[in-house]
Amino acid sequence: MKQIVVVSGKGGTGKTSFTAAFAELAGRSVVLVDADVDAANLALLLDGSDEPPREYQAGRLARIDPVRCTGCGLCVDACRFDALHLAEPHRVVLQDLACEGCGVCAVVCPEDAVSFVPQRAGQWTVRDTAFGPLVHAELVPGAGNSGKLVALLRETSRGLAERLAASWLLIDGPPGIGCPVHAAVTGTDLLVAVTEPTPSALHDLERLLELAARFRLPAAVVLNKADLDPAGTDLVEAAVAARGVELLGRVPFDPEVPRRLAAGTGLLTVPGVRDAVVACWAAVARRAGRANASAAEEGRDAAV
Repeated sequence: MKQIVVVSGKGGTGKTSFTAAFAELAGRSVVLVDADVDAANLALLLDGSDEPPREYQAGRLARIDPVRCTGCGLCVDACRFDALHLAEPHRVVLQDLACEGCGVCAVVCPEDAVSFVPQRAGQWTVRDTAFGPLVHAELVPGAGNSGKLVALLRETSRGLAERLAASWLLIDGPPGIGCPVHAAVTGTDLLVAVTEPTPSALHDLERLLELAARFRLPAAVVLNKADLDPAGTDLVEAAVAARGVELLGRVPFDPEVPRRLAAGTGLLTVPGVRDAVVACWAAVARRAGRANASAAEEGRDAAV
């Protein structure tokens, strides 16, 4: 099983569209993960039926026992997040959205009136699509621990892929380089960075490639909308070459793409774009095979 993660240093470069297209080109031996749990949208391009959702819990919330609480206000003064305030008559009120579950209120309370409950941070499920199972989730707005939710999705998807003997595990990663991205890219066979010929995209691409180098992950680049700005394309290609990273392909801009996506179809339905995306997937498959062969050779050398 090859694990491929499609990421971007910034949002809006087209990584989700490419992931959906790669899923179709990979055939039916694929398991998919939407690791962008803060704004999951891969399911919009992959129709299917969802299993009943499972609740995701992360962190904890304080609860004030109104019988024990005397309204002394010590917890209000101690809370650094302003999650507690004193209401009349001498009653402490908790704001759930502000509570970080740090526990200082329980430490200072002389009446042992504070307890904690698990925090509902979102939900996740598995969708049966035409190309294979899609593991996706929805994080509650403002909830933390999105990296842990991504790790849960990846663990679930690996179990599915092993049970189904799938050839590919395709991960639609989050944008940026933060904690959810770390959870999405760890242990993958190839990091595919989708970028555009713009200064902001180039800046964020370089940060992403630095992250890949730090994690010692094989990385390659797909340049989307490559013909929009020839000068910008030259800058991206020079930066990629300077890092010794392979450019898997250049995909042209076509105004028909957003119209097709809005209609629920994907990149492979646009003739001029389809050929470029197919070539990119062929390069991804080749690179993934090369990465596994290199790893096997390194293992044999180490054994010797």
